[in-house]
Formats: sequence, C-alpha cells, structure tokens
Amino acid sequence: MSDIVVTRFAPSPTGYLHIGGGRTALFNWLYARHTGGKMLLRIEDTDRERSSEPATAAILDGLSWLGLHWEGEPISQFERASRHREVAEQLVRDNKAYYCYASQAELTEMREQARAEGRPPRYDGRWRDRDPSEAPAGVKPVIRIKAPRDGETIVRDRVQGDVRVPNKDLDDFIILRSDGSPTYMHAVVVDDHDMGVTHIIRGDDHLTNAARQTVIYDAMGWDVPVMAHIPLIHGADGAKLSKRHGALGVEAYREMGYLPAALRNYLVRLGWSHGDDEVMSLDDMIRWFEIEDINKGAARFDFQKLEALNGVYMRNTEDDELLSIFIDTLPYLPGGSELLTKLTDERKAQLRAAMTGLKDRAKTLVELLDGAMFLFAERPLAMDEKADAILDESARSVLAGAFAALQTVTDPWTAASTEQAIRDFAIGSDLKLGKVAQPLRAALTGRSTSPGVFDVLAVLGREESLGRIQDKID
Repeated sequence: MSDIVVTRFAPSPTGYLHIGGGRTALFNWLYARHTGGKMLLRIEDTDRERSSEPATAAILDGLSWLGLHWEGEPISQFERASRHREVAEQLVRDNKAYYCYASQAELTEMREQARAEGRPPRYDGRWRDRDPSEAPAGVKPVIRIKAPRDGETIVRDRVQGDVRVPNKDLDDFIILRSDGSPTYMHAVVVDDHDMGVTHIIRGDDHLTNAARQTVIYDAMGWDVPVMAHIPLIHGADGAKLSKRHGALGVEAYREMGYLPAALRNYLVRLGWSHGDDEVMSLDDMIRWFEIEDINKGAARFDFQKLEALNGVYMRNTEDDELLSIFIDTLPYLPGGSELLTKLTDERKAQLRAAMTGLKDRAKTLVELLDGAMFLFAERPLAMDEKADAILDESARSVLAGAFAALQTVTDPWTAASTEQAIRDFAIGSDLKLGKVAQPLRAALTGRSTSPGVFDVLAVLGREESLGRIQDKID
C-alpha cells in the first residue's frame, strides 16, 4: 500500500450533491490535507438510467463552491467496465469465482424455500463446484465470488471498531451480471485498488458492504484499505434526515444565503469535534482532523445552529471580502439577479459603505440582500406595514423638524455630522433621540429596521436623503 494517504469521494450522479455527501467529501478532503495526502473523485455512474450529466455537473459545482478540490480528473466508473470484467474473469481463472447458470425460476424457488424454512433468502451455491460443461444451452451466466464458508470476515474500522461478520452469512454474491456489467460491490473494489486508495471514509450505511468487499480484496490478494464508516446525519428530532430537516442539495444552501466557509465549519462539527471549539478556521480543521475523533453516534442537523454560526462568519468577514462573496452569490439568491442589473459602480460603493451596518443585522446573505434593498429603492419609497404605522401625523411633524435640521448640514455630509444635527434638534425640541430616529429610518428605508440611521444618511448621500424625507413630509 502507498505511503501517501489517498482518500476518495465517490458520489452517484443521480441528483444534487446531498448535504450528507458534502460532509463525507469534507471529511475525506480534510484527512487527505491533514496527512499531506490527496483526495480523488470518482463518479459512480454505472446506473445509466438514473445517472445524468446535469447531476454530475451539480456535484462538481457543489464541491467547488464548498472549496473541496480533488486531485486530477474525475474518474467515471462506467468507463472502466472492461477492467471490472477483466478482474472478474481473472478470479474465475484463479478458481476464486465461478460462472453461475441458475435461472430466475430457480433463484425464486431457492428464496421461497429458505423463507419457508425460516432461513435468510440466499443463493445456495449450486454452481460453485459444477463443471461449466453442464451449463444449459443459451443461458448467459453471471459470475459469483467464492465466499469463504467457515470462520468470519473482520472489517477493521477506525470509527466503528472491529466488525465481525460470520462467513455463513455471506453467500456467493454476484460480481458480474449476465450482460457483462459489474455489480456495485465489485466495481468499487477494483476502482479503489486501481486508484491507489488507502483510506475509505464513507457513511455507515456502507458498513454491510464492507465485509463483502473485503472478500473480493482477499480473493485478489490485494491490501484492504483502511475503513472508516461515519454515522449518518439525523434531523434535530433524531429522525432520519429528510428534506424538512435540511436533506437538501448543497446548492440549496447557497440559495439560502449561507457562506461556504460557515457551512464547512458546521458540517465538520456534525459527528466530529475538537474539544469545545465551535468556530474554527480551515487551517485549524486541517491541523486537528483525526478519523479517531469521529463520533460513533448519529449527528443531528440543526438549522438554528447553522444560522447562528453563519451570522458569526458574516460579522467576522472583512467588508470587501463579504461584498465580493455577496455579489458572486447574487445570481443564486431570490431576487438577486434583478438586483445585479441595478448594481452600478455608484451602488456598489454605497453597498460597500453600508456593509458594516448590514452584516451586523444579518445571519444570511438573503437577509443581507433584504437589508440592502433600501439602497436600490426608487422614490417615492414603498412603505412596509410597520414603517407606515410609524409615520403618523405627529411623526411627520417631527420629520419636518429633522428635515430642516439636516438641511443645515452641507459639507461634509457624514454619519457624524448628520448625527450632531439631529441630536441638536432633539435636544432643542425636548425629544428623545429614538423619537426622531424612528420616523427618519422609516422615511429613508421604507422599513422599521435598518443599519444605524446615521449610517443610512451617510450612505444615501445628502440629495437622496433629503429627497426621501421630503416625500414623506409631503
């Protein structure tokens, strides 16, 4: 086996990159980086009816968005069918596998008899030692492995510990179908061996396959890679993860406005931990990640925790970087494409100036977009219900006074200079600052919440600010 750690991520292109698949890819990627190894990508596209090019593209896009880059070109399992067949036929020549000519009727009869006798339905090995000369005419055989019949097969798992499977429970399973195509069980082993994979990190729903795959490795005399079967992700209520819990494609999280760095951090903490550390940099994850620290129990997906963590990441991201991420993500956010058409250099500069105030009030990029809409609003501003309720007759009277005070501010028009003018007006009118700030906010943004009202004034500029206030007084 290679001295270099080689991991692999091997999704089936039958849909999007599932969030559980994203975590599996992350664990493989982190362990490869942690050990100075490499992660390979294999697309398990042997199911031709369900596999599609758009699904493959979605998987590659999801991995790239998460920042999980693989070494070399993605490998297509389907394109390696001749190699899978070659290995199966070699096993027959080595007397480690055999051609089986049992008909569907025979297999059905076998299953029914086993059930009637209270045994698990398994193939009974009737062609294991028969001469192929006895084969019925016109029947295309399958190839079955000669599974060991005594003792046990041990899967030495770095997460689950030693998993022992009695060999009497392993029937002579099919490795090559009658049409010459490989079974999943066989193709995976041949591919992992040929790709030089040293460590297999995958969901524990594959644990039942591990013993059978070990039988193929042993039959070929190949080293069995280190196995690590990680628990699946459950919903916050402990039930199997479903769409209502967050069992969505990775691209759905981009559309919901999560940052890739925050999602990575959240996913790594699902089933793996390093002390009490919650927020960790990518360098920390790479340095700390050990397979043995993966929990045996199922992790629980919690949207509230993800959202809170994303808020932390947004506040901790530099304004310029967050602006760049936000603009790149706009095409994926609800209403973002329309906004992109309005993003002139002037608007971009305003957005940058407002970023500190916006990100403090947003947990996702969707919320950030919502908070930034006042910049793009056209006069006269549409009011939301709460803002409309704020601007009653007495509030408009206060607004008129605030308008007069702000008209005295000429140069510079800044958050500090406008705040001073409003504070002086509030003191002179015997009003609390909030009594002035609330109607101002409503008039300037059409909302009851926004970044600091003086930041809003500074970002909008003198002409636009006074125009919006005037509209509401009139």
